[in-house]
Amino acid sequence: MRPIDLAREHGLSAQAIRNYDDAGILPPTERSQTGYRRYTPLHAQALRAFLALRGGHGHQQAMGIMRATNCGDTESAYRLIDAAHVALLAERDNRTEVATALGALSTTTPTAVHGRPLTVGELARRLGVHPATLRAWEAQGILHPERDRATGYREYGPDCVRDAEIARQLRQGGYPLSQVAQFIDSLRKTGGTDALTALLESWQDRLTTRSRNLLAGSAQLDTYFAMLDQT
Repeated sequence: MRPIDLAREHGLSAQAIRNYDDAGILPPTERSQTGYRRYTPLHAQALRAFLALRGGHGHQQAMGIMRATNCGDTESAYRLIDAAHVALLAERDNRTEVATALGALSTTTPTAVHGRPLTVGELARRLGVHPATLRAWEAQGILHPERDRATGYREYGPDCVRDAEIARQLRQGGYPLSQVAQFIDSLRKTGGTDALTALLESWQDRLTTRSRNLLAGSAQLDTYFAMLDQT
């Protein structure tokens, strides 16, 4: 099988196949008398396995799995696969915690801020973050504290406290500041329900897609393992 034939099957260029070969993603290849690489059904399955693994593991980790497999180091390959599933499970648990917390925070008033609004230091202690973190959130448009007219100090009222608590949960969920700002803005405009539902559904969809991709990659890799056993 020529590189161009293997490439056409997967919508790739012949150069991409050579690059994968040189990177150790494919098993060792034989060459013809004229120097051309010869690919077999084993190489084709290795490529299928890599492309499927890439969907769930990403390029670098999928490459690591294939390199370890082709070197006969299946223990390292299994460890990389297991680590991805452990990380995915941790993210699932995190989403559940965030969903519970956000569900309460977005539909109820935060614990009352008695008396005057909170200062930046008081809110930071309440959330367990550094005051600089609150200032960074303000710079991103996540928080909009009032200013004391006499001193110019920031003042965080009940709505601002709620937004800060939600931002903390989202940051713990791994969301970048830009997405947190978009969510908080949507939360203010819709009253909470629509924005919260969309965010959690999007997160769940992402987890489900990754799970399916991991399963698809494992299936193709298992087929490759079987072919290696036969050869």
